[in-house]
Amino acid sequence: MVPALGPAWRFRSMTLGDILVSVWRQSLDEKRTEVEIEGIRHRVGATRRQALKTVTFTYAERPIEGIEQNPETKSNWAKLAREGQRIMQFRCRGRYIANVCEGRLLRYPAWASLGLPD
Repeated sequence: MVPALGPAWRFRSMTLGDILVSVWRQSLDEKRTEVEIEGIRHRVGATRRQALKTVTFTYAERPIEGIEQNPETKSNWAKLAREGQRIMQFRCRGRYIANVCEGRLLRYPAWASLGLPD
């Protein structure tokens, strides 16, 4: 048992990294209107202004939000999105923890500082 993550952690068969890649794949690659995470379905929404895809779910009692990369910003990730790369940014408790770009997970320093599991 991992006390910091609560009892729900014991029943998870996928790692958080696996789940983020799966959410990216189902929402951006397969263009589903719902994603399924360990048998639970979550609606894929869209932002009002730019219709960027969004997904919200809970992992180990922590809310996780995924949002498609906005190609109109000035970041390097936005540049890749303008070039056709499919990118989803993920945050937990208001901090960006990772992104998935074309199926590849990149963890940010906030992942460790929030104590998220590998």
